[in-house]
Amino acid sequence: MTVAARQVRGNPARSAQRRRARSVAGVDYPLLLCALGLVAFGFVMVASSSMSIAVKCCDDPFYYVTRHGLALGLALTAAVLAYSVRVEWWERGGVWLFLLGILLLVLVLVPGVGREVNGATRWIPLGPLNLQPSELVKLFAIVYVSGYLVRHADDVVNRISGFIRPMILIGIAGALILQQPDFGTTAVMLATVMGLLFLGGVSLMPFVVLFLVVAVGLLVLVITSPYRLQRVTSFLDPFQDPFNTGYQLSQALIAFGRGEWLGVGLGNGIQKQFFLPEAHTDFIASVVGEELGLVGMLVLIAAFAFLTWRAFSIGARAEAVGERFSGYVAQGIGLGLGLQAFVNIGVNVGMLPTKGLTLPFMSYGSNSLIAACMAIAILLRIDVAVRRVEAEKGSTRGLPWARA
Repeated sequence: MTVAARQVRGNPARSAQRRRARSVAGVDYPLLLCALGLVAFGFVMVASSSMSIAVKCCDDPFYYVTRHGLALGLALTAAVLAYSVRVEWWERGGVWLFLLGILLLVLVLVPGVGREVNGATRWIPLGPLNLQPSELVKLFAIVYVSGYLVRHADDVVNRISGFIRPMILIGIAGALILQQPDFGTTAVMLATVMGLLFLGGVSLMPFVVLFLVVAVGLLVLVITSPYRLQRVTSFLDPFQDPFNTGYQLSQALIAFGRGEWLGVGLGNGIQKQFFLPEAHTDFIASVVGEELGLVGMLVLIAAFAFLTWRAFSIGARAEAVGERFSGYVAQGIGLGLGLQAFVNIGVNVGMLPTKGLTLPFMSYGSNSLIAACMAIAILLRIDVAVRRVEAEKGSTRGLPWARA
């Protein structure tokens, strides 16, 4: 043993300092590896599910694979940029970011600016790329509401107006997204924001009233819109009309039935070959179920469950050291990603009505992938900042989740 090693071993304070330094220097590798694993798995499944469609529409089996690869490059670049932004800057710019998102949502609905695909106007053409503002607005809403909960903590807890005020802007954004129309994104954003308000200390009764108001509003939207009502009623028994209103769900359930325990093998699925609509986007989980079976689906669900748990544990650590904004953002990201994954998989297995909502990290589409990767990058940055505060305060000891 060297002299320096004996000195370190004989100095507990210096040893503890070095352990803290190592904990601060690293990132949350389990979280990072889980997110990268989902992204890589998504790339493989997009390739498997899109080749037949790409040959028919574009005479190139790798058309969607190539575009998804470019989107992945953009997403990783955006993640690196988001990681480089200090948490304090997100807190200061939360309101402006959300207002920018609302402005982009307005631009989408301007005739001649927004691009329409399959009856939905959700994109702004930017040369070879299409910007979908609603994906970014979901992330900006988390940042905005988290900052509001810190600035107006007393009002949120003690006054009804304290939690109604942020819902005004959120309601405006939701109304604009519904005009596209995009019911699924609106529902996920509202549920995430309401969950954050509950975590911020809103008393139960006003929260229940707000929840009922939102639920009644969504119910009215379903009843007054024939195509939404058709989606809600068809999922109750898709095989009653398997070639019309229940076509998507019935084909998805057939895919899961063919997969059984271990699946038919990667690339060997049949439902993706012109039977299952949107196999590489909204119904990519059905392709996973057919080709990798119940085991593959359980692994996929476990990955999203771990990611959600990790986000909440980072949020709890942030609140424990007094970083309330970071805590709310981390928990909001966990809520948003977890809810979206739950809704998408729930739609695929027939638990929820069919709606156009991507599976985070997995589905084809650059905007969803970019927003999800940015969210994970912000989460990793929060974790690093929390570790630094823990090391400074010596609070790492006694927090069992900090050693996970």
